[in-house]
Amino acid sequence: MDPISAAIIAALAAGAASGATDVARNALVDGYNGIKSFIKKKWGGDSDVSKAVEQLQAKPDSEARKGMVVEEIKAAKVAEDPELIQMAQSLLELVKSMPGGEKIIQSATGTGIAQATHGSTATVIIENYDREKLRRTGGDDV
Repeated sequence: MDPISAAIIAALAAGAASGATDVARNALVDGYNGIKSFIKKKWGGDSDVSKAVEQLQAKPDSEARKGMVVEEIKAAKVAEDPELIQMAQSLLELVKSMPGGEKIIQSATGTGIAQATHGSTATVIIENYDREKLRRTGGDDV
């Protein structure tokens, strides 16, 4: 995931975290608003990327909206702006310093993807597969 998307998603997730001081929360809000304002200024408030950020802000737990932010940032080449990258890296460092801020952000796109972290497990079950073909091609049997 690009640093801009990661910073936006992490800041919105950390905004709901408890235990942060008022100073830390204010810094978090300022950093997030700075990124959002920069995107609006450079790409326009009516741009797809600006709209995607606004929609994610309205529902920060939505995986679909997180994916849309990542997609629109990539499409608009937002993550190629060095000034914005610096802002995002600063915001990510702030998020990491907050209580519980060392959370790992994972994003996966595709079919049959499982992700796990911190010693947990993840499973993908694919139905209607051909066990015999899987054996012939050297795949693992599930």
